[in-house]
Formats: sequence, structure tokens, C-alpha cells
Amino acid sequence: MIIITLSAGAALLLAPLPAQAAAPKDPVRALKAKLVAGHGVRFTESSILVDGSDKQVLQRRTGTFQFGKKGVAASDITARGLQGMGPERAVTIGRTSYLSGGIWADKLPSGKRWYRTSTQGSGGYYGQVINPVEPGTLAALVKKGKRAGNTLTGTITFKELDKVSPWFAAAIPLRFHDDTKVSYRLTLSGAGLVTRVTTSYAATGVFDISAFDGKTMTIDTRFTSWGRRVSIKAPAPATVSTKVDE
Repeated sequence: MIIITLSAGAALLLAPLPAQAAAPKDPVRALKAKLVAGHGVRFTESSILVDGSDKQVLQRRTGTFQFGKKGVAASDITARGLQGMGPERAVTIGRTSYLSGGIWADKLPSGKRWYRTSTQGSGGYYGQVINPVEPGTLAALVKKGKRAGNTLTGTITFKELDKVSPWFAAAIPLRFHDDTKVSYRLTLSGAGLVTRVTTSYAATGVFDISAFDGKTMTIDTRFTSWGRRVSIKAPAPATVSTKVDE
């Protein structure tokens, strides 16, 4: 009896303890771990104008971000669906952008395909206003948002975005209300990396277009291939112009 009792007690002591749920990964720390020069991430995106049950796709974009040690070092973005025009492409390296196609197609001198500017370009006019690839921006979203499992939701104003995000100024160069609120929802992978961002805000807070009155902009961006090798280069100098026709 004593032997049996001791054996049973030993078995209980050796039995594995119930597994505890792993602590949620810190998204900012996960992002910073991916900021390796020569690596990056891809994204696809849809920008939709919503009026009740009516939805109109204004723009679709695809792009790649290339990292440096502190954040985005370069980007290559193509936008399609801009008011019936052809695709518009924006290649940005540091603080210099090269723009081609779209509204620039008929503005460039003969033989030139790219317009060089010191203003950061994001490709298109209706792009995502929140860029979770920027550590400062992501930190602000985490601080203001509420996390539940693999999702982070919250609201942030245009004014607050402008303070933390270089990307925001390029996404919306003209805006009429700094207090416009952006609702956001971030989806995180098991590693804590952002795989999807959906945002919405009042279109009348940005675009001085009567057709947008009372409508909402909704933008859905999905990120893939975190950490892939990326090499974004400036166009050949012979194809670049610093002047465009007004």
C-alpha cells in the first residue's frame, strides 16, 4: 500500500503542468527586429468610397518597402484606377521621389519618363494614411489602441498622425480638418508583425469634392513577405526630368 501510494504521488509530481497562454508579442519590438538594411515587406491595397450600402473602388495599389536600420529607406509603389488614367508609379529613396505615369505621363519633356522631386511620393491620391512600417507610427497606434488577441483597434486624428508619420504627409498632401478621426484595425501575426490594416475616415475631411460629401473612405492594406530581400534603385538619369509642364 505504501509503495503504491508513493508511486502515485511521484506520478503526480512528474505530470506536465497545464500550458499557459503565451504572452502577446510586442508589435513595435517585432517590427524593429525586421529593420535590416536590404530587406523589406510587400503590400497590396484597395481604397473604397462608401456611401451607405454603395461602394466604389477608387484605387488599388501594390508596393514594396525597403528597410534601413531605423525604418523605411525606400519604397516602390504603383497605383491603378485613378480617374481612368494609366498606372502611376512612385519610387522614393530617402527624401527623393521619382514619379511616372498617371498624371505625369503628359507633363514630362520628350524622352523623359520620370519626374524627380524632393517631396515624398506615395503613388496615387487615395492611399492608406496609416503606415505600420514606421516604428514611431506603430508605437502611437499601440499606445492609443486596444488589443484583443491578434487585433488592435483604435482612433487617431490627422493632427496626431502628422506629428509621428512622415508617410502621412505624402498620403494626404491636402487636408481640410486636422481633427478628422481615423478609425483603425490592425491584424497581427503570431510573431507580432502587422499583416493587415483597415482604416476609415470622413471623406469630406480631406477632399474638396462635392461628390465626396457625407461619404466615408475605407482603405484595406495587406502586408506579406516580411523580411524578404529588397533592392529599390533610382531610374536611369537619362530618363529623369526635374521640370514638368503646368
